[in-house]
Amino acid sequence: MLKSFEYRLYPNTKQKEQIIKHIGCARWVYNYALEKKMRVWTTEKKNLSRYDIQTDLPKLKEKEETKWLGEVNSQSLQASLEHLDRAYKSFFKTKKGFPKFKSKHNSRQSYSIPQYSRVNFEKNLLIVPKISPIKAVLNRKFDGAIKTVTIKKTPTNKYFASILVETLDTPKKPKQIKEVTTIGLDLGIKNFITISNGEKIENPKILKQYEKRLKRKQHSLSKKIKGGKNREKARVKVAKIHEKIVNARKDFLHKLSYRLTHENQVRTIVIEELGIRNMMKNHKLAKSIGDCSWGKFIRQLEYKSTWYGINLIKIGRYEPSSKLCSNCGKINQELQLKDQEWTCEECGTKHDRDINAAKNIKSMGLNPKIPTGRGKSTLGESRGSKTTH
Repeated sequence: MLKSFEYRLYPNTKQKEQIIKHIGCARWVYNYALEKKMRVWTTEKKNLSRYDIQTDLPKLKEKEETKWLGEVNSQSLQASLEHLDRAYKSFFKTKKGFPKFKSKHNSRQSYSIPQYSRVNFEKNLLIVPKISPIKAVLNRKFDGAIKTVTIKKTPTNKYFASILVETLDTPKKPKQIKEVTTIGLDLGIKNFITISNGEKIENPKILKQYEKRLKRKQHSLSKKIKGGKNREKARVKVAKIHEKIVNARKDFLHKLSYRLTHENQVRTIVIEELGIRNMMKNHKLAKSIGDCSWGKFIRQLEYKSTWYGINLIKIGRYEPSSKLCSNCGKINQELQLKDQEWTCEECGTKHDRDINAAKNIKSMGLNPKIPTGRGKSTLGESRGSKTTH
């Protein structure tokens, strides 16, 4: 099983220079390859592979103006070509996200090391090619073979190593799907999730907590002269606030997804497919939706469900989970977004909108034949054996 472990690095001054040099060379090779691929495609209608461009590297190292490429790990340069090749294939497959040229001012500054990396847990050292052993906080041990190491520099001038490991762990076998051990999750803005058992997890609204302070620091940054030392200090202050927001959000999502996949009574989780990209086009809700990070939460549920043997079922995004009475199945076409509570005209059941939606999501996941507003129900991705009631 592949798992990623991230550790904080504490390089000395010389090691920082070497890391920055590796990042710069990997970025230059990426941009060189992208420019060449675009030029050859425009003039010759030929798509160059990473191996076609890889033959240029020895020649570039011999040239006077680019001989500095020989000072860094050659496999990191080849990894940069692999990343571009993967991005190109992804674009032609999905028709989205054409590769862009990398900038040294981008917040994402990193380079990859495909081979010959080791960790010394006893001495807390990371050993990578072309750089002396780097001091690290190796607070989590792992057993397995290291596949790749990615060293990153953050906008706040911190250094991290993300290590991809092929561990000896094996995914747990999912247990039989039963109604009593299944929960439905309804994602929202006021309450981050509402569970079909009636429990509501409040949205921490992390961005809102830091918004005023962030606005002040950004206003101060805008007044500083470009290229000056004071502007760099102001930039770091803004970056630190963004870092706190990201870390707080990540902590909340990981703890919640871990809790849901480790509940003793839960063996199956049902969630609804969300068109987050389209929802973000609503300018009134875009900031709140972005602060929720539903996409990250769903991805965490997906891989943690695989690790810990939880069945994960997705239902179609167009199911009328809020308007459908969970008691009798009557659809309330008059229900509006502002209505948080409503009573079914058919059976007289009084509903909390979010809890009712979570119950319907659970039912639709277990029984795809439930009628919906479009005359059909879509049973999404499911892991495990057949449903038993």
